[in-house]
Amino acid sequence: MTSDNHTFDRRELTGPFDIIGDVHGCADELEELLGLLGYEVEWSGPDVAVTPPAGRTLVFVGDLVDRGPRTPDVLRIAMAMAEAGTALCVDGNHDNKFARWINGANVARSHGLQASADQMAGENPAFHARVRKYLAGLPIYLWLDGGALVVAHAGLKEDMIGQSGGKVKSFALFGDTTGEVDGFGSPVRRNWALDYRGDAAVVYGHVAAPEVQAVNNTWCIDTGCCFGGRLTALRWPERELVSVPARQVWFEGARPLSDRIR
Repeated sequence: MTSDNHTFDRRELTGPFDIIGDVHGCADELEELLGLLGYEVEWSGPDVAVTPPAGRTLVFVGDLVDRGPRTPDVLRIAMAMAEAGTALCVDGNHDNKFARWINGANVARSHGLQASADQMAGENPAFHARVRKYLAGLPIYLWLDGGALVVAHAGLKEDMIGQSGGKVKSFALFGDTTGEVDGFGSPVRRNWALDYRGDAAVVYGHVAAPEVQAVNNTWCIDTGCCFGGRLTALRWPERELVSVPARQVWFEGARPLSDRIR
């Protein structure tokens, strides 16, 4: 097994888990979904405490930021829970780009990053520093539950489980891209899940669709909350889906959500 700067091998953690799809700054919907899952969310000014149901751990599939109206509050929830040892999160492509921006890199503020930048402008330097540290520690994926569960932002092929390196990171962040773009300007992706035959269940997001896409022991749980769809959680090991509707369309994508069925 190869090693990585960020620990992805957490097979010793057996859950049970509540795995939440791409939040994209939609904190209202996240709070509602947490409530349905039995988590208590209590705010005290800008600080938040989240109490989970006994024994359960939250897992975010990445893309906490951009597009929605409350990116800083989504980060507050994720960071508070991480510090309490009650939540995990993998790196998403939006989180990765946001981290480069907050560290001073000259990146294009497209695909919702401008909204995050505007919202972060109202936050103090200490919060920015806390976010930088948190994002720097996100693993490329998580291998959980004795090897029975993998959570990766854009998915993971069977032969990549337990591995790291540039190709694995690129796949986990962006999926199986061809290098081409479609008529909407989006990357053309192969549906890697059609060929997946692994024993480990892979839960991921990244590619929004109106409904959860369950194929060959894989679940894509990005149901497009920021596009006016739903925010969805998969309970593990129950394999139970819980979701809440978006309050509104927060971001107009180039491709309608209804056209995103894979």
